[in-house]
Amino acid sequence: MNQPFFTHLFEAYFIALGVLLGGSVIGGLASFLTGQPLLTEIVRISDLIRIWAIIAAIGGTFDTVYSFERGFLEGETKDIVKQFLLILSAMGGAQTGALIINWLTQEHVSQ
Repeated sequence: MNQPFFTHLFEAYFIALGVLLGGSVIGGLASFLTGQPLLTEIVRISDLIRIWAIIAAIGGTFDTVYSFERGFLEGETKDIVKQFLLILSAMGGAQTGALIINWLTQEHVSQ
């Protein structure tokens, strides 16, 4: 299935955002059920799964590595730029999710 590139950029952003928010909240609820502090665990989990949200958003690492290889060895710089933009989009989604979690939990505010 061949998607337009900008559609893929938006999907990467929102997939990373959803993975980070959903994984942190559900993981935080599981921590709460086991007696851990809810908001502290949500923030901790969001820090732990940030890289996995990026990897899930770009569709795994092998496609990205193959595109970089093709770009370098075959001189297709367009593929390198596309993969770089996809990674940046996924990183932006993960960072947005982390900021939302920090704003909602206020764990970063000191007494």
